Amino acid sequence: MNLLVIGSGGREHGLCWKLAGSNKVKKIYCAPGNGGTAEVAENIDIQADDIDGLLNFALNHNIDLTIVGPEDPLVLGVVDRFEEKGLKIFGANKKAAELEGSKDFSKRFMERHNVATAKYRTFNNYDDAVKGLEEFSYPLVIKADGLCLGKGVVICASKDEAIDTLDNILKKKIFGDEGSTVVIEEFLNGIEASLLCFVADDKVIPMESAKDYKKIYDGDKGPNTGGVGCYSPSPLFTHELMEKIDKDIIHNIVNGLKKDDLFFNGILFIGLMIVDGEPLVLEFNVRFGDPETEVLLPRLQSDLVDLIEKSLDGSIEQSDLVWTDDVCLTVVTTSEGYPGNYEKGYKITGLETIDKEIIVFHNGTKYLDNDLTTNGGRVMSITALGNTMEVARNKIYKNIGKINFQGINYRNDIGQI
Repeated sequence: MNLLVIGSGGREHGLCWKLAGSNKVKKIYCAPGNGGTAEVAENIDIQADDIDGLLNFALNHNIDLTIVGPEDPLVLGVVDRFEEKGLKIFGANKKAAELEGSKDFSKRFMERHNVATAKYRTFNNYDDAVKGLEEFSYPLVIKADGLCLGKGVVICASKDEAIDTLDNILKKKIFGDEGSTVVIEEFLNGIEASLLCFVADDKVIPMESAKDYKKIYDGDKGPNTGGVGCYSPSPLFTHELMEKIDKDIIHNIVNGLKKDDLFFNGILFIGLMIVDGEPLVLEFNVRFGDPETEVLLPRLQSDLVDLIEKSLDGSIEQSDLVWTDDVCLTVVTTSEGYPGNYEKGYKITGLETIDKEIIVFHNGTKYLDNDLTTNGGRVMSITALGNTMEVARNKIYKNIGKINFQGINYRNDIGQI
């Protein structure tokens, strides 16, 4: 099979890496890819949101299956366009992609279908939003409605901070049109967890659990990021908790997808907060998570191509997903200044010195004049398997210091808190 993977991050490198292990695969293309995907695929100079360019490439290069990595092309309708031309593509259609593309849309879906979530109100007017703050206690959460690369969520500890945040989003337009509407939400005090699922029309099949780290600094301090560390499985996910999630959340999601005609064949990422043992949904994404992908795929023993094909034809069952019992941990190296402004183009050194058992997924890298250089806020995900969390942690922190580029940063407490 000839495969096309759309995207350029650590998730896409993880997908290409796993797909390359299938004996069904003849050739993998990645558009646009990065320095890491170039090791297992042929990078194609087409941006992930260039739907016409991607479609023409797939038609002209006999692509048998396309896998969509990031959210932008899904929200733009890449799946619908490919399917119109009879091409096989794995991902949410444009209608279902609104579950991620609009936080208001997803919250209304949860409310309609009794999916447990935090209390919320939606506003598109600054004055109304300021008045709406009176309905909440502090801390509270303010979310830009649209896609903001994981940075559109602000936890506000006081009314002054909330008013400043509303001013930034609704008046100063720091997120552009993606922040023309805001969701104000009650703050849930619990432990976050992630559950990715294969979706095959009326089936939602959970993968193994994961926990990611959003805050940039040790001790879960500082601003939110797209994720700077992750591990799988999460010890939170006891048999009892999974039974609750299946009965109270996944069952209601399936019914909701059916009632709202939102069935699709792809991935549903359920962001959860576990509060006193009870699961509540924070958000939906309709694609593989990043950095969750980097810890799930190394644990997956099943052939990913098989799972995707079975999702597309509707035959996938829970028993098709086979996992190793090992723990997988990843620590993300970031550019100085991330998640704010940062510079790119710094040479990366030391990769040739790390132990062979370490898996390095590239998030934001590219080759310039044969040198591997930084090309993003998140640069690389340093990943290891171990029979315990401590073993995996020791492998990573023994090796991560061997890697260097100007301004390199990473958290030292991933897997400890």
